[in-house]
Amino acid sequence: MQLRSILLAAGSLSAFAAPTWALAAQSGPGATDVEGVVVTADPLGRSGKEVISSVAVLTGEELVQRRQATLGETLNGLPGVNSDTFGGGASRPVIRGQTAPRVKVLSEGAALMDASEVSPDHAVSGEPLLLDGVEILRGPSALLYGGGAIGGAVNLIDRKIPTQIPPLGGDGVAEVRFGSADNERAGVLGLTAGVGQFAVRIEAAGRKADDYEAPDFDSSTVPGTFNRTSTATLGLSWIGSRGYLGAAYTQQDSKYGLPGHSHEYESCHPHGTTLHCGGHDDHGDEDDHDHDHEGEEHGAPVVDLLSKRLDVRGEINDPFAGVERIRLRAGYTDYRHHEIEEGAIATTFGNEGYDARVEVQHAPIGGVRGVVGVQVGKSDFSAVGEEAFIPQSRTKTSALFVVEEYVAGDWRFEGALRQEWQDASALGRADAEHKPFSASAAASWTFTPGYVASLSVARSQRAPSAQELYARGVHLATNTYEIGSADLDVETAASVELGLRKTQGATTFSASVYRYEYDGYIYADTLDRYEDFRLVRYAQDDARFTGVEGQVTQKLKPWLSVTAFGDYVRAKLKDGGGDLPRVPAGRLGLRGDAKSGAWSGNVEYVRVFDQDRVAVFESETPGYDMVNATLAYDLPMGPVIGQMFLRGTNLLDEKALNHASFVSTAAPLRGRNLVLGLRALF
Repeated sequence: MQLRSILLAAGSLSAFAAPTWALAAQSGPGATDVEGVVVTADPLGRSGKEVISSVAVLTGEELVQRRQATLGETLNGLPGVNSDTFGGGASRPVIRGQTAPRVKVLSEGAALMDASEVSPDHAVSGEPLLLDGVEILRGPSALLYGGGAIGGAVNLIDRKIPTQIPPLGGDGVAEVRFGSADNERAGVLGLTAGVGQFAVRIEAAGRKADDYEAPDFDSSTVPGTFNRTSTATLGLSWIGSRGYLGAAYTQQDSKYGLPGHSHEYESCHPHGTTLHCGGHDDHGDEDDHDHDHEGEEHGAPVVDLLSKRLDVRGEINDPFAGVERIRLRAGYTDYRHHEIEEGAIATTFGNEGYDARVEVQHAPIGGVRGVVGVQVGKSDFSAVGEEAFIPQSRTKTSALFVVEEYVAGDWRFEGALRQEWQDASALGRADAEHKPFSASAAASWTFTPGYVASLSVARSQRAPSAQELYARGVHLATNTYEIGSADLDVETAASVELGLRKTQGATTFSASVYRYEYDGYIYADTLDRYEDFRLVRYAQDDARFTGVEGQVTQKLKPWLSVTAFGDYVRAKLKDGGGDLPRVPAGRLGLRGDAKSGAWSGNVEYVRVFDQDRVAVFESETPGYDMVNATLAYDLPMGPVIGQMFLRGTNLLDEKALNHASFVSTAAPLRGRNLVLGLRALF
């Protein structure tokens, strides 16, 4: 294995003759060049070149070719971004070692409001096939979306609500794709039509994938990794000369398996701070990173998900003197999913709520331009059945925020404030009220043409979630008995990020190093363990996250470029508390991109290192090599823009365990997979 890794790395380096690589943060391997792209999640509508904090944008052909069944898998591999895979149906983004509830997933600026923040086996309800782009905000730029974005924000860009009349009266997109490792069959169709000042959008997407194959596994496929999903959207907009107002209804139906699910410990319960499991009073001392059960005796459990969502979006430019733009983003979601075992519903999770924000961009005042805004939201969460470890709860939030920017020659300054109010209540539990406050400041300096240095600092606060406050019961997906703590205080993080980037010339790079110092970091503290099952209670302690991200790109020929990239994060409790669990391992990679006429392609090699900095009761995870490649051909189809592509992932058919996953050994990553796709824009 080591010899093959060395030969692959040497071959790639000699083929592309890349220079010494530098650390970067702005755009990762395969990410869109963000310098001239408007970041829609930025309240000032700035381009990636103008936003001081770290931002990555994935759009266009690269998004089409990288798409996976889940959001986390789609984004995995961008600098600083991993995923906490849970089979073929669920995965959440992990940004700089942090995931939900510290990473916020947004739909064009409004919260998704599914159940993915509660557990890694709950899918993010956004459908990757219907996305027009994805924006990843890290650091201070994410704070305007709340304390839930203390680790970062992922903004999903779609076309469900038209913002302009199609020039020819209508346009559309169609795509089909087929995968080999899981026998995937997927397709998408989207149509927009305009009549007068109105435009309507219709979208549909479907996916059918079986249990996927993984090398060196006990069976030919990994049980409980299948995925069946269908999504449909209907949107309508009124579009005027100065703005638009529209709404869209989206319904998603999904069924997917839960690998590694076991009822071996369902009788476990606490006696004070110790576990009592079926009469056993002894406690083993084996590690328990995850569980090794490949499914139930009668087949793996199934999640049957239904999400109904209504989005409202509007924007008006120059409504009156002193105001340049007013923007509205709102969403209402009625979400539920059943967890079905042996043909019967065992547990039902539900989440009904809304999220709305209004942003007002004022005209420049003495050279200062900015946005003030207000946000309100409510979430009614419920869990009923055998694994209802969280009582019925209601969370209400409201917030005021402001961001201001000042440009002076080669210098750019930015400041932001956000004040939140959160009220949480649960049946039979004490109410909890919190008032988190966040502030950030940033500056960038173009000290010579094409070179930009930046500094960002922030003080951000997050109120504890309903799960952290009120959980009590067996959570089999994570092999834990969870106990919430109603007296948890706000979590406070002080962060600093230094950046350097070069944006012109044959060699471009960007560099970022960051540190988060947490006061009262909320985590699941292990009190006791029996075999692979743990008793955890949500507690607070001080913690530190330190990391680097990076890439450098060298254009060798007008048609050929090479990129070296990597990232690393270290997360631990302070004062000798040890490492935090499920922190992704460091990565280094090399990628070559080429384009000649109608042909384009890329080859990518990534080394994921061993993760030996592990938490108490957690096992080390071995590293692995990953080789991916894409070949695409632009089809001559007259007025239709067509492309056929073939993408291969894990071409070495390497056994790969994801340290960030609760089920890394029960559900390894896919083996060698070839995806053939055909896409047409018309």
